[in-house]
Amino acid sequence: MTAPRPPRHAALLPGLALACMASLPALPAAAQYIDGPYVAGGVGLNLVPDTDLNLDQAAVRGLGAAGFGAGGSVGLSPGFAGVLSLGWGFGNGLRAEIEGSFRSNDVDSVSGAAGWASLGGGTGRQESWGVMGNVLLDLGVIGPVMPYVGIGAGYVATEWNGVRGISQNGALRMTIDDRDGRFAYQGIAGLAFPLSFAPGLAVTAEYRFLGTLQPRFDARWDNPATGATVARGTAEPDNYNHSLLLGLRYAITAAPSAPAPSPAAAPQASRTFLVFFDWNRADLTERARQIIGEAAQQARTQRSTRIEVAGHADRSGTVPFNQALSRRRADTVAAELVRLGIAREEIAVTAFGETQPLVATADNVREPQNRRVEIIVR
Repeated sequence: MTAPRPPRHAALLPGLALACMASLPALPAAAQYIDGPYVAGGVGLNLVPDTDLNLDQAAVRGLGAAGFGAGGSVGLSPGFAGVLSLGWGFGNGLRAEIEGSFRSNDVDSVSGAAGWASLGGGTGRQESWGVMGNVLLDLGVIGPVMPYVGIGAGYVATEWNGVRGISQNGALRMTIDDRDGRFAYQGIAGLAFPLSFAPGLAVTAEYRFLGTLQPRFDARWDNPATGATVARGTAEPDNYNHSLLLGLRYAITAAPSAPAPSPAAAPQASRTFLVFFDWNRADLTERARQIIGEAAQQARTQRSTRIEVAGHADRSGTVPFNQALSRRRADTVAAELVRLGIAREEIAVTAFGETQPLVATADNVREPQNRRVEIIVR
């Protein structure tokens, strides 16, 4: 029914991710992968390791001529991180999103290196704004949790706002007050906790590593007593961020849970039609079109108010591939019902992949009766 499983040593990141997905249990019907648009956001703690200043040759010569060693580092205290994303889920665990982010950390120390006199308690702040494009992969449900991983790339502007330090002997003052934008990259690992009382809504907990190419800032070293500039040059600090975030994610098109039937309601008569498919196909045969036509006629005869269309697959492919294929089959049948005059809002489409076979088989077995769509006319 589906293409063979991918080779174990195929392309690095996608191959590893698919292997992880295949090893995890299939999603229950109540917690399916995101299919369609979603929004997400999170706030939390941002940690920035101490960074060396990495001075250019003009600064090195100027400081050396003034009798100071050419070096130094800046320490930053724990700060704030916030992200906001707009994304799209493809129904098989894969998601793509655009993200905007903001991070802020205060400077808590400026110190010397390579023989430069230590600078006392620093002042100022590092702030950054970024736009990233991310690709993420939901790894399946483990109990109440859906773990996910992702990577991203984009652009981040970093600003050192009023960063200053004074040497212990008071003979040297450093000032950096500049902004620069660079290519940025990130890795994401998170956990989503779907909320059963709010379909589509989940609480998220994430770790994000964000790095950029070294920004370049104009720097100045002055004599505080005279105000004379001792040296000028550029500093290129490393820029690595470790962010711990809590947030919310909402799948905009998530279907609400069906309300519980009233105890006094009379049971509704229903009829089931089975539409079968060729291996690895989602198009309709002539016999399939006849069966769908019979289902449409039955819906008109009994004045049906709800038609359930459920796609299924056999076990001859990977779990995520079969999930997506069963969805395509269900969508094909729903489209034919609409063509035959059934209102789209009366059709409920679901996809079960290989989780509900008519005939139980071992993995990688092609079973024609499991390659089907069930139409239930209520």
